[in-house]
This record gives sequence, C-alpha cells and structure tokens, in this order.
Amino acid sequence: MEPKKIIYYHDELNDEFSEAKIEPRRIDKNYCYIPKNPVWNIASLLAQNVISMPIKVLYSVIKFRLRFIGKEKLKPFRHGEGYFMYVNHTQPFADTFIPSLANYPKRNFFIVNPENVSIKFLGKIVEMLGALPIPCDVDGMKNFVKAVETRIKQSYSVTIYPEAHIWPYYTGIRNFKEVSFKYPVKLDKPVFCITNTYQKRGRKQDKIQIVSYIDGPFYADKSLSAKEQQHELRNRVYECMVERAKNSNVNYIEYRKAEDTKEK
Repeated sequence: MEPKKIIYYHDELNDEFSEAKIEPRRIDKNYCYIPKNPVWNIASLLAQNVISMPIKVLYSVIKFRLRFIGKEKLKPFRHGEGYFMYVNHTQPFADTFIPSLANYPKRNFFIVNPENVSIKFLGKIVEMLGALPIPCDVDGMKNFVKAVETRIKQSYSVTIYPEAHIWPYYTGIRNFKEVSFKYPVKLDKPVFCITNTYQKRGRKQDKIQIVSYIDGPFYADKSLSAKEQQHELRNRVYECMVERAKNSNVNYIEYRKAEDTKEK
C-alpha cells in the first residue's frame, strides 16, 4: 500500500500533527481533578465503564479491526494494585480507547494536554471519561501529581503518552523523555506498555488494522538512585516499544525529516 500522504517534520520531540486546532483553557491550581461530589463520581464511573464501552468497542473494531496480543499479561492486575501504561500516540480517539479496552473492567485514567478538555460541554465528557490534563504552571502541578497518585492508590490504571504529541499513523517510536517515569518510580508500581502497530489486512492486503502489543510488567530497579531508576526504566520501555513497532508493515502516512534551510 502506497502512502496516502507525506508529512515533513522538524522536531521529533515537539512537532504536533493533530488536525484539531483548539484554544487550550488554563489549567492551574484551581482546577479540580477529583470532584468530591458523589454524583459526579458515579456518573464518571458509568461514563467510563458502562455507557462508553460499546462505542469504544464498535469504533475500534469497525474502523481498525483492533486486535490485542499479550492481553493476558494484564489479567493478574485487573482486580489488584494500580499500574501505569505507556502508549505510543498515533490516533486522536483510538489512543484513549485502546488502554481502556485492554484492561477492562479496571478503570483507566489518562494524562492529556489541556486542549482535550477545552471544548465547551465536550470537555466535561472527556473529564468524566478519565482525562487528567497537564497544568500550565508550577502551582497547578501539585494538584495534578496528587491526582495521579490518588488514582493509582485507588487501584486504577493511569495511561501516559510519553511521545506527548499526535503523529497520525506513525509506525515508529519517537524519542521520548524520561520525566514521566518518575511516577512509577516514586510509587513503586508496575509499568506496562502498549505499542500500537499498523498492519495489512483483507484478502488483497489493501486495508489497515491496528494490532496492539502489550508488554510488562516492568519494575524500577531499586538498586539504583531515583534518577537512575527513571532513566533505566524509560530505556527498557522504549526499547521494547521500538522492537514491537517493527511489526508494522504498512505506511498509510509517511513521515520525512525536513532539511534545515538557512537564510543566505
């Protein structure tokens, strides 16, 4: 299958190719991550694990013929301790569905950019579905970290997209920082990774499906310093995802490094 589109990128760490252009709301110390209203929390549970599940299943199966490999690795943890899931970021909607489908019925919360909760009304739904928006300043970070820790201590999962930016249908694993691995190191919790790959399907092998590989659990090496644990854990997860990404065998969108140009 020939690429339908070619995208040129400059910065692997910071370029964003999501088609949605949304003005982000301000997420600061006043943002409420975990409302105390019991009605809101019940509504959130129903939205996450009841009402939205048929939509997630139908969207993932009909559009992508989603298939999991390694799902059994999550089974011992579904009714036990909380854990972190690291996922490559190649779809605006499916990326939030796939972790929830993989570890159902455990509730899943996911770290997102402020844009994801910035659309009026729709933003509230995204919040109910488990979104934890990254704050825009240092003052808001305390509440954000507390919310992540609370959800893990409640024995839920928290999904992190370490690449941070969406590159639709990208078949590699972009370089990502180790900063997000401070959470499993601090809380001493297991880590799983989900690597979404794009593979040919159909009689003529002219259609695409997502095959998601689940690996783990990975644990931090407690013989190292906290900073070294972050670095070492990040490397193990990254290397695992890079290896899994090699199973992609179709390029729906091709990404090419743009050559730097200098003014003469």
